[in-house]
Amino acid sequence: MNRTVDPQELLAALDPEQREVALQVSGPLAVLAGAGTGKTRAITYRLAYGAATGAIDPSTVLAVTFTSRAATQMRARLRTLGVTKATALTFHAAALAQLKYFWPYVVGGYVPPIFEHKGPLIVAACTRLGLDVDPAAVRDIAAEIEWAKVSMFDAENYSRAVAAAVRQPPADLDTATMANLLTVYEDVKDERGVIDFEDVLLLMVGMLHEREDVARTVRSRYRNFVVDEFQDVSALQFELLKLWLGDRHDICVVGDVAQTIYSFAGADPHYLVNFAHYHPGARTIQLNRDYRSTPQIVSLANRILATPTQSLGQPRSADGVVYLKSQRESGPVVQFTTYADDYAEAVAIARKIEQLQAGGVALQDMAILYRTNSQSEVFEQVLTDRNIGFILRGDTQFFERDEIRRAVVILGQVARTSGADHPVSAEALVDAVKTVVSELGWSPTPPQSVGAVRERWDNLDALVNLAYERQTLTLTEFVDELRERAETQLAPAVDGVTLSSLHAAKGLEWEAVFLVGLSDGLIPISLAQDRASMEEEKRLLYVGVTRAKTHLHLSYAKFRGAGRSRARAVSRFLAPVWPDQEVKAKPQPSPQTVEESPDHDTIELFHRLSEWRSQTATELSYSDYQVMTDRVLHAIADVKPRTLIQLGTVPGVGETKLERYGAQVLAVIRQATGRA
Repeated sequence: MNRTVDPQELLAALDPEQREVALQVSGPLAVLAGAGTGKTRAITYRLAYGAATGAIDPSTVLAVTFTSRAATQMRARLRTLGVTKATALTFHAAALAQLKYFWPYVVGGYVPPIFEHKGPLIVAACTRLGLDVDPAAVRDIAAEIEWAKVSMFDAENYSRAVAAAVRQPPADLDTATMANLLTVYEDVKDERGVIDFEDVLLLMVGMLHEREDVARTVRSRYRNFVVDEFQDVSALQFELLKLWLGDRHDICVVGDVAQTIYSFAGADPHYLVNFAHYHPGARTIQLNRDYRSTPQIVSLANRILATPTQSLGQPRSADGVVYLKSQRESGPVVQFTTYADDYAEAVAIARKIEQLQAGGVALQDMAILYRTNSQSEVFEQVLTDRNIGFILRGDTQFFERDEIRRAVVILGQVARTSGADHPVSAEALVDAVKTVVSELGWSPTPPQSVGAVRERWDNLDALVNLAYERQTLTLTEFVDELRERAETQLAPAVDGVTLSSLHAAKGLEWEAVFLVGLSDGLIPISLAQDRASMEEEKRLLYVGVTRAKTHLHLSYAKFRGAGRSRARAVSRFLAPVWPDQEVKAKPQPSPQTVEESPDHDTIELFHRLSEWRSQTATELSYSDYQVMTDRVLHAIADVKPRTLIQLGTVPGVGETKLERYGAQVLAVIRQATGRA
């Protein structure tokens, strides 16, 4: 039962613009809410105010979100405001509940089972068409099927649709083949008696169109609608919403055009920008008071939005764009840094994280954000080496990705069968790795497509880059290092820095954010060629910037690493604001070492450990690496363990190394530090 709430107390808790939202309890309303402006607060207080004044019956409310997490949060907020009878669900959850309710009466029996993964259906369809596709291509085809269905394009008009959208079919398929695949996919699905997630919405739309009694029942149940993240609505979701409403206009939508980053999946901000066209007389209210970020961060975010996309001129329309006004006190300056290579960038950021942690910022309040998942590997490794916990959001860790695991296994087999345990030429390791990864989908030039195929290429290319950096190793040593990296990165980390792609970071916020890899070709991604995709890339950068509350660090590396000599330029979106920094020398073949540490004692200890390693390796007829890697020595020099137990906690020091070398390492440390 709804508890009694004083309407005036609700209004007093809101800022002027949020109060305007709360006061409009009927009729069409579009809320253009910038990042950090309290949009969820505004729309939940609106429902609470409407319920408290009797203007809204909570039991007739349907609040629609895009994620189960958002729906749960909205229900929780409404409960705290005394609104317990309102329904908050995702589009799919709401449609599925209705479909299950009406199916027995309209069709008979039960709703067909939902096939959660399209992969087997797509493979069957491809087999019928004589197409040989790998798992990455299957994932990309699945995404294309989903785009076509939520955009309400069938096989007959697919070719016209992709041409209008300046869109390339996936997996090197031509439009005619992809159109045929759409048809055969539906045939396979029908033969197996299953439906997919998009069918839930399509079937409900069809039922509402064809059965007036069904539409009448739904419309009598829900009379007031709230839709969050309205900029992400697809054509199919918008059609379902229209049918839920009928000829009524009691709907409040909230969204931010500047955070439209899912156009590739069918999201269309047109419905938000042109809301009044579909609901005549609609009122529009802007929320631009940013309570999340400091003025320094907000200023940069606004400037990114206002900067024309170079070479393409101004966007056709800036309708719906909200420029923010920070409500916080002044904070630290935004930091811009250019590094020599990717490894240098990762090491420097790890040190900044340690400094922030020492200053009181918790690890879980920090995030490293990047454009593509393949960029995570070097940060995973460096954070592991420095014993900094991390949580990978939205993807598996680098060495757990299928193509990387397969590459490591094959490389190991090659090393065993070829006896590749002796020093070889600098090019031999790189060539061996290229040969193996070529069989798994890598090529010297990246594929001209987005999605899983490109992501697989990026991951394998990161392995090639690692081979360039470690080309002084034999193949056996290289494989051993890969396995060691995989083992150390699998350690659980509950309290840690978040590693996330920009897409996966949407809707989240952190006290400190590191935006990395901000070079042209990554942001904007090299595949973005037309105006629409360029603008979306710029919005993606804006989303990344606005995740930060207080500390924001932006960086890129001039070079990828040794052997990759092509220089990078800073992202065109940031070129107007980027400080003039030059990297005087190209990176050296080996990764950074402790030489960059500002701690003289650490440098000295590292040198002594290196001398001990060389002497030990000579005595055992090993290479230096087979005793311990530079990374492990670096970590030991940083930690300066006093006991075997402490030494055993250093990443890369397993039981075997601890038993074989532990006493010797501690003796070197005692001698170098003057400990008794």
